[in-house]
Amino acid sequence: MSENGSEILQALISRVALGDQGALRVLYERTSAHLFGVILRISRRQDLAEELLQETYVSAWHNAAGYSASQGQPMTWLISIARNKALDQVRSAPARRETELPRDEDGLERDIPDDGHDPLTLLESAGDTLAIRQCLESADARHRQSLALAYYHGLSHSEVAERMAAPLGTVKAWVRRGLESLKRCLEAGGLQGADSA
Repeated sequence: MSENGSEILQALISRVALGDQGALRVLYERTSAHLFGVILRISRRQDLAEELLQETYVSAWHNAAGYSASQGQPMTWLISIARNKALDQVRSAPARRETELPRDEDGLERDIPDDGHDPLTLLESAGDTLAIRQCLESADARHRQSLALAYYHGLSHSEVAERMAAPLGTVKAWVRRGLESLKRCLEAGGLQGADSA
């Protein structure tokens, strides 16, 4: 975000801290699309992401007075609220599995259509998984562990730093280098979509 954009967001957060609902509305209009994407990547459910987005702005409303530009950029502050809301939800949600088949209006169990993938798609997916696993195995151990904790276990960088007993800046560097290494390895192997890694 440009310096001017950050200044505008800082001004909006200051007005929100004073109880200005119009400023909150403008803040929402300027930032909600990005924050929704952050939440959706973590929660992987649109309905849940929409709910968590609203909770993010409620939290921003209540905590705006505590925001200081010296703590970081306003968008970073908002992203951290959104990310923490999503991570908290993911960690607290028990594994939900329906044990009963859905019923129709007569109370009879309905058949569930098979939405499985065709064998070729499954084979391609297995090949991609193998390529990713091989690339991760060839990565530096610290990079591999930090990536696993951050992306497979959903830990924040701070939590990864605590778990690995390493400084936060070092962990961020390990994650970044690990992603770069993974991307290079996948591209070298010809795996398409490696730029999304």
